[in-house]
Amino acid sequence: MDWNDLRYFLCVARHGSLTQAAGDLNVSQSTVSRRIGELEASLGSNLFVRSQTGYFLTDEGREVLKHAEQVEDRVMALERGVAGLDRTPVGTVRLATSENLATDLIIPAMPSFRKRYPGICLELITSTVTAELSRREADIALRVIRPARGNLKIRRVGHMTYSVYGSRAYLEENPAVPGQPLDGRQFIAWDESHAHLPAATWLAREHPGYRAALVTSSLPAQIAAVRAGLGLAVIPDFLAVGDDFVRVVPSDQVFSNELWLVTHADLVASARIRVVGDFLAEQVVNANPDLTRDR
Repeated sequence: MDWNDLRYFLCVARHGSLTQAAGDLNVSQSTVSRRIGELEASLGSNLFVRSQTGYFLTDEGREVLKHAEQVEDRVMALERGVAGLDRTPVGTVRLATSENLATDLIIPAMPSFRKRYPGICLELITSTVTAELSRREADIALRVIRPARGNLKIRRVGHMTYSVYGSRAYLEENPAVPGQPLDGRQFIAWDESHAHLPAATWLAREHPGYRAALVTSSLPAQIAAVRAGLGLAVIPDFLAVGDDFVRVVPSDQVFSNELWLVTHADLVASARIRVVGDFLAEQVVNANPDLTRDR
């Protein structure tokens, strides 16, 4: 059998679709179909049931899937091990983080980083879907939620404070009840797919009856909505800049979030991973007054 066919098999098995698998693999649907057919022929088994709604694993396919995932894990461990052998900070480093940390903390500091390490190309991944370091979707991650599993090296680099903000115009048009700064005012909230985020859980826990003026799936959209005078939002303090932002509830009454620098354990010895991690922790995080190391 052609071992490379397992890549195609795994992709179709995970998506249940030739179209999505072809998109992930950057090949045509006919190529994916042909490779699956060749794998089935070499194994002498039908691995999928084809239908108009997608590709579904047969019993034989489920058995092959278990072994294929083991092969994939070992190949990726080999790749990580080889990548971790370098001692010169040169090459590409895939960094996964949130959009606001990328645009407001990391990118502004990049000119300084590039002067120090011109041989490193930083590839920023800001998808709302958490990148899997074990699958080499990223080499290193800066996260506000501590990973609970995986062969990872986890380093706490600081914390990020949050407050409730509104625009000056909105607060003047919607005066608060004395002693109750949130009563009678509406919120810009996270959608259900982001209900696990700390800001969303705090709002749902502390003010379960809040009224939503707008529901979004991104922090930049929330900041724009606050600036437009639509309502209040729970925002990281370092992002609430400008005279039009007014703190309604201070951070000591809201919460602070720990920041975690996460690397796959196999890449800890890599020079390029190490310098990126040190730069994020020592230059980016500490450079902002609202992001401080643990005291």
